[in-house]
Amino acid sequence: MEKIQNGFRFLYRLIIFIALTIAFLLTSFRIHWRTKDEFERMDKFSKNGSFFTKLVCRFFNIKINVINGPAEDKVGLIVGNHMGFIDILVMNSLMPSLFITSKEIKETPFLGLLCEMGGCLFVERRSRSTINDELSEIIKYLKEGFRVILFPEATSTNGEGIFPFKRTLLTAAPLAEVPVQPYCFNYLSINGEPFNLKYRNAVCWYGTITFVEGFFRFSSLKEIVVEVNFLDPVYSKPEDDRGKVADGIREMIVKKFKPVQLS
Repeated sequence: MEKIQNGFRFLYRLIIFIALTIAFLLTSFRIHWRTKDEFERMDKFSKNGSFFTKLVCRFFNIKINVINGPAEDKVGLIVGNHMGFIDILVMNSLMPSLFITSKEIKETPFLGLLCEMGGCLFVERRSRSTINDELSEIIKYLKEGFRVILFPEATSTNGEGIFPFKRTLLTAAPLAEVPVQPYCFNYLSINGEPFNLKYRNAVCWYGTITFVEGFFRFSSLKEIVVEVNFLDPVYSKPEDDRGKVADGIREMIVKKFKPVQLS
């Protein structure tokens, strides 16, 4: 019976997701065609994406507990841990933002289009030859008052811990004279149970799990309760040791992280 219910739930949500995706792309293309100014277009992209991800969270029954949410007019480089596409949906639903993601995602059919129409900034993680240009692009948007979200682990994890942070892109904040706003993303419960191995592969997108596999498992869940805990802003200077800054921000997040229960 449970498998049948999961199947119906998946089909219902798949139809909803397809409908929302079509509506999102139509409105995004309309913005793209009608808005010539670069910053105005990205602002509209981010607000449009936030509107539709709120709807996705509602229809997929993702309940969000926010702790110490930043003021609406507070801008900066938003930095947190990353376990898959659910935390992207959650963060985008909370605040219109520009996400930093890889050019590999941009080159991925369908996902790349969604990211581009959502106002993402792309970086080449396979080569560091363009890092200065990419850093300049991030700084430019931060100076224009955009919230930019960075996952400094540079990948998603299996929920057991938080990887070391990549340092270079974190320097965009002091160079743009804005703070880093750390946050910790946690799963509190899934289908009324604690975040454990039974549900890990349904909410974490890592290793060899494909997007289709992850989406099917995620869509079959009854309810997901998550927590986004915003921590104290970090103000640094361009001359500060970027390794120490990155490690310090990571340590703040690690202290609030609630890993998957392994037993």
